[in-house]
Amino acid sequence: MTDYKKLNLIATSSPHIRGSETTRSIMLDVIIAMIPALIFGCFNFGMRALLLTGVSVIGCVFFEWLYRKLMKKPQSVGDLSAVVTGMLLALTCPVTVEYWQILIGDFFAIIFVKQLFGGIGKNFINPALGGRAALVASYAGSMTKWIDPAANKAAVLGSNVDVITAATPMAYLKGGDIEGLKAAYSVTDVFMGTIGGSMGEVSAIALLLGGAYLIWRKVINWQTPVAYIGTVAVLSFLFPKAGSGIEWMLYSVFGGGLMLGAIFMATDYATSPVTKKGQVIYGIGCGLLTVFIRYFGALNEGVCYSIMVMNCCTALIDKYTKPTRFGVVKSDKKEAAK
Repeated sequence: MTDYKKLNLIATSSPHIRGSETTRSIMLDVIIAMIPALIFGCFNFGMRALLLTGVSVIGCVFFEWLYRKLMKKPQSVGDLSAVVTGMLLALTCPVTVEYWQILIGDFFAIIFVKQLFGGIGKNFINPALGGRAALVASYAGSMTKWIDPAANKAAVLGSNVDVITAATPMAYLKGGDIEGLKAAYSVTDVFMGTIGGSMGEVSAIALLLGGAYLIWRKVINWQTPVAYIGTVAVLSFLFPKAGSGIEWMLYSVFGGGLMLGAIFMATDYATSPVTKKGQVIYGIGCGLLTVFIRYFGALNEGVCYSIMVMNCCTALIDKYTKPTRFGVVKSDKKEAAK
């Protein structure tokens, strides 16, 4: 007979079946998915896009290392989550933003949004969006200075005093000037990305490539981005402020930060629902708020704040979309909830 007294048994909490994915491998996939958008940003705006991204990444990694060092906590920079935050924050900013300004955004994102709440997985809003919101509130002029990429590839490498600014598609849509928008940019221009805007949000095709990679790698589910983009598309088509519904919808979907937010921000593990039904509800909520802000708010764009508002609703959504446990009858579940 087997001598069970000599077995080394370890009692641990669930889950007992573990996959090969780690935080580092998931973050590495997200970094790879952002590379097409970063490459196009460099092509569109010049090498300052790469320099700004590098400064942002270094800032996020340094602030996370410093905080963990001062608080005598285990270092977490090796999981690459700070690198992802730095890249995302850079991609949501104009290429002309000052280096010291993006470092302030890095500090706010890592220290106030992420680390003070316990680190990765414990933040209640997306750190990169929190950093961007702080920059918009503090430096609105710098954060709304969009350049004409065709005229400024060399100029933005150094001082940005003399760069030529240009209106973004969202600025035209905000004023209902669909004819002016069509004269400035075609739908193809907006889809490909040869327009002004944040350096990582201009090319819809580059972002879609990244999203397809993340879905293929099973890093994200399709429910949230499809529900988010689909809601904006349906509302824009049904309620155009000018022109035809199809034109207004295409410019609304391909322009602005919708693709970047839906694919890379709204799908953040820590701040989005875990249930499939909850992810659909969450995505629809993000889409509704985005359209409401674009139509009735003071801002041209509504992606950042709509996602942060829905981040705060994630726990509530998960609570009411939690599936029934195996073996529990629905009537018993209702009785237990009383």
